[in-house]
Amino acid sequence: MTNYEAHLDQAIARLHEEGRYRTFIDIERKRGQFPHATWRRTDGTERPITVWCGNDYLGMGQHPAVLEAMHEALDATGAGSGGTRNISGTTVYHKRLEAELADLHGKEAALVFTSAYIANDATLSTLPKLFPGLIIYSDSLNHASMIEGIRRNGGAKRIFRHNDLAHLRALLEADDPAAPKLIAFESVYSMDGDFGPIREICDLADEFGALTYLDEVHAVGMYGPRGGGVAERDRLMHRVDIINGTLGKAFGVMGGYIAASDRMCDAIRSYAPGFIFTTSLPPVVAAGAAASVRHLKTDQERRDQHQTQAKILKTRLKMLGLPIIDHGSHIVPLIVGNPLHTKAISDRLLEEHGIYVQPINFPTVPRGTERLRFTPSPVHGPREMDALVRGLDALWSACALNRAELAG
Repeated sequence: MTNYEAHLDQAIARLHEEGRYRTFIDIERKRGQFPHATWRRTDGTERPITVWCGNDYLGMGQHPAVLEAMHEALDATGAGSGGTRNISGTTVYHKRLEAELADLHGKEAALVFTSAYIANDATLSTLPKLFPGLIIYSDSLNHASMIEGIRRNGGAKRIFRHNDLAHLRALLEADDPAAPKLIAFESVYSMDGDFGPIREICDLADEFGALTYLDEVHAVGMYGPRGGGVAERDRLMHRVDIINGTLGKAFGVMGGYIAASDRMCDAIRSYAPGFIFTTSLPPVVAAGAAASVRHLKTDQERRDQHQTQAKILKTRLKMLGLPIIDHGSHIVPLIVGNPLHTKAISDRLLEEHGIYVQPINFPTVPRGTERLRFTPSPVHGPREMDALVRGLDALWSACALNRAELAG
């Protein structure tokens, strides 16, 4: 007889041995006080902390316009959506949100899912049903949701080296010119904070007759004159066929979506199991997300403050000789290179300095590149920044990490 419990114990033990067992801490966010929160320890005691690893990049999860819209929708409709979009889960709030998103990206339509993960998975796994013989060309550092959708679709796939246009061209040239093709990539890669070459990939797509699929999850709300993402910033949205985005990061709520032509959204809506058989977002969430999208279309000051805070933090960490990666985006990865050291610094920042940042280990990043990933926001002020820099300066020395060697 199989000892199932023993197998589970062994699997968990391996994670502990490798130093990459993930620990959740209990956090209570306080309305109007982000990035400050309360950490509830396992012994029942509480401690105030500052959150430095949240993806609510702009603090919109606390914005009065978002909260007001959610309160109004809750009072008007109640808690749940009532079912899938196809049965009883489509409301005026969902339609308004999709209209806001289509407008944001300059597309004919948008389709809202329960998360950006589901949007990627459902869309990419459905496209071969719509285009028989489809070949998908995927960047090697694409998000797990994109990888999973491509893996599950049963069609042909090609993996090109990260941002390597020559390799992508070679793969395109090697395939049947008549075969339908799609290039899937991201605008901002969340672990290193580097940008995808959108213009050059669109040029290749035009040359080889391919569709383009762009994940803007870590860019929507934060880049472009209205928060449409890097493609909007670079005036390239019209050249991208399908844009994927999230409502759970810069927009501060929950959910994901695609924006594309009316026909594309209609086809995905009609064929994707991940859309058809999933209960829709509650109207209260859709209302809050729509309010956030609408607000950020005109809040350039918040976007500017966000970029300024990221630049300040990167500059100060560089001055300490700490090995950060800087590709010019808002993401600040600090490379530690060892899972045990990464966990130790994370734990001590929390216990000794009241600073919360989760360690990021394999398989999210390659072994040997374990890191702490900081996400400064417009509401991380000088006091919070000073505390973080002082804490990292002290702990880097205490953990006997070689700054110069790692920085080189």
